[in-house]
Amino acid sequence: MFGNQRSLWSRRILLLAIAMVFAARAEGADAESKPNFIVFLTDDQGWGDLGCYGHPRIQSPNLDRFAKEGMRLTQCYSACSVCSPSRSAILTGRTPYRNGVWRWIPERHETHLRTSEITIPSLLKERGYDTCHVGKWHLNGYFNSDQQPQPDDHGYDHWFATQNNAAPNHLNPVNFVRNREPAGKLEGPSAVLVVEEAIHWLERRSDKSRPFFLTVWTHEPHLPIETAEQFMEPYQDLPDPDLRQHHGNVTQMDYAFGKLMAAIETMKYHENTVVFYTADNGPEGDGTKGRTRGSTGGLRGRKRHSHEGGIRVPGIVRWPGHVQPGSESSQPVIGSDIFTTICDIVDIPLPTDRTIDGASMLPMFKGQAIERNQPLYWRNHLAPEK
Repeated sequence: MFGNQRSLWSRRILLLAIAMVFAARAEGADAESKPNFIVFLTDDQGWGDLGCYGHPRIQSPNLDRFAKEGMRLTQCYSACSVCSPSRSAILTGRTPYRNGVWRWIPERHETHLRTSEITIPSLLKERGYDTCHVGKWHLNGYFNSDQQPQPDDHGYDHWFATQNNAAPNHLNPVNFVRNREPAGKLEGPSAVLVVEEAIHWLERRSDKSRPFFLTVWTHEPHLPIETAEQFMEPYQDLPDPDLRQHHGNVTQMDYAFGKLMAAIETMKYHENTVVFYTADNGPEGDGTKGRTRGSTGGLRGRKRHSHEGGIRVPGIVRWPGHVQPGSESSQPVIGSDIFTTICDIVDIPLPTDRTIDGASMLPMFKGQAIERNQPLYWRNHLAPEK
């Protein structure tokens, strides 16, 4: 009798162990099937401000190589011609005139991204993703305050950010906040600092098998432009020091981008990571004086304008095995499409209680037409002239 009981318990333990092994394998396979996502967003970068977009002088070797590894978009648009609205559209998939962030947000202003909006980091976090934001935030007026939502209220586990610009400029900023605690004075270029924070976060994650969602929003090449000397060396033949500063600032950002791409390759994330690269709006100023020397690539208008030069921006997507290397698409895409594309990839149903303006880019990756239910839409905005 006792022998039979022992035999029965042994079989039960064996079956339980087998079930646990299969469950662990299933969980591991599920984690492997979920790609990681990186959204790398630059600030005030014109459509013509990269070598791979035809700039005759700016050196951007890392992004030029990245374009050869992915798909270059020739009609990529920001959701608005100023920063805050464009950022809100990326996170919510909704035009700024639905999600409430319809204007540039100064400090201590009541405008902010509401917690009633559904963001892509919050949706991914519910599905087992680790989430991180580094760089410029600019989705509230009361930054690092209980008066308005902060990045962690919108689904981010870890954040390292500024309300708007790096201060006093892009070198050695003093106004970063890390998870609601001031980071103090930092040393180095802003873009490099935020990329290093992202890399450290990836390295410190307790469970590196979990998929991740990472937004890297640089300050470069927005004012106040200040470039490290090493990144201005390629432009020493240019007699205008402000032009050297601007071009070097883009090269500074390109260096940071390359540093991040090298890190994810070293960490073996490269093959299973979807990387979106784009900008929040067109270039500042008139392009002829000061350090605001960004190029629209010949398009009419600039930042704050709803003409092409204010809203058409660089756009590159890399997803090994899914996006043809060195390919190009002229289909119009917009920042809000990132939300819907990620939902489509991860098989997250779109919210049904609100209008989602973004469309999935997955058909475009396969050479097919994007199916768009809502038209691309822009309107005038509110932001001070520089």
